[in-house]
Amino acid sequence: MERFGDPAEVLACQELPEPDTAGPGEVLLQLAASPINPADFFLIQGIYAILPDLPYAAGMEGVARVAGRGEGVEHLAEGDLVLLPPGVGAWREQFRVAAHGLQPLPSDVDPLQLSMLAVNPPTALMLLSSVVDLEPGEWVIQNAANSAVGRYVIQLAKARGVRTVNVVRRDGLAESLQKLGADVVVVDGEDLVERVSAATNGASIRLALDAAAGSGTMRLAACVSDGAAIVNYGALSLQPCQISPMQLFFERKRLQGFWIADWYATASPEQIESVFRELIAEISAGTLRADVEATYPLADVQAALEHSARSGRAGKVLLTGPGL
Repeated sequence: MERFGDPAEVLACQELPEPDTAGPGEVLLQLAASPINPADFFLIQGIYAILPDLPYAAGMEGVARVAGRGEGVEHLAEGDLVLLPPGVGAWREQFRVAAHGLQPLPSDVDPLQLSMLAVNPPTALMLLSSVVDLEPGEWVIQNAANSAVGRYVIQLAKARGVRTVNVVRRDGLAESLQKLGADVVVVDGEDLVERVSAATNGASIRLALDAAAGSGTMRLAACVSDGAAIVNYGALSLQPCQISPMQLFFERKRLQGFWIADWYATASPEQIESVFRELIAEISAGTLRADVEATYPLADVQAALEHSARSGRAGKVLLTGPGL
C-alpha cells in the first residue's frame, strides 16, 4: 500500500521483481500463511500506534518456508518453516531477510495454527500470567470472549485450572465456548454484575480482561473484587475506557493497559523463546488452537478482508502463499 485509509481503496496486489538469491547471512522465504487480525485493519487505516514507512506490504505476522540460503547460514535448511520477523510486511509471496534470529518451527504442527503464534497466543498468556498471580480454582472475567484472544484465554486458563467468566455480545455462543473449556458464558448487559455473581456463587474475581473499552470497561470493573486489576488490551467499541472514580479510590481497583509490542520490546530473547516453546507445545498437543473459517490466496486479499470484517464469523481468515 502507498497510503493509509480504507482497505478497499488503499490495498492492491502488485507485481514486483522477486529476489532470486539470498545474500550472505540471509535466507529467501516464501509465505506459507498469515492471519488477518484487527490490528491489521488499524494499521491499514493509519490509526495504529506504530505506523511503517510507505510504501509497505501489510500483514503483521505469519510463517514462511525457507526457499534458499545465503553463505554462512547453517542453522536453517530449505523447507524449514519459520516465523516471519516483526515488521517485515507479511502479505507478500517472497522475502529476503536476515537469517539471524530465525529458528525452524516443528514440522509436524499445522502451519496455519503456527501462523497465528506471534500475536494472540502470547497476548492471552501474558494477560493471564503477568498481572495477577492466579491460583488454580480462581476466576477471571473477560469481555469479547469470542474473539481470537478470548478463545485462547479460555483454553490457557482451563489448562492451568483457572475458571473463566466469558462475556459476549450476542446469544448463541455459549456452546462453542464451553467446548473450549469456558465455565460461564453470559451476554453483556446492564445487569451483568448480578448475573455474574449468581453464576459464580459470589466468588472473588481479581482479574478482568477488557478488549471492548467504552462502557464495557465499567461493567467488568463492577464485577470484580476490591483491589482487582482491570487490564485493557483492545478497543472494539472505539470508545475510551470508562471507569468510575469510586471504583478507583473507594474500591481500590486499578485500570491498566497491555500491548504485546511492549512485551516484545522488554522481554529477553530467552523469555520470548520460553513463551513460544510453551505455546507451541500446547498447539502440538491440540490443547490450544484457533478455528480457521477460510483461507484465501494473496491475490484475493480484498475478498479476504471483506470476509474477515463480517460479524458472526466462526473463525479466523488467513491469507496463504506458495510456501504452504
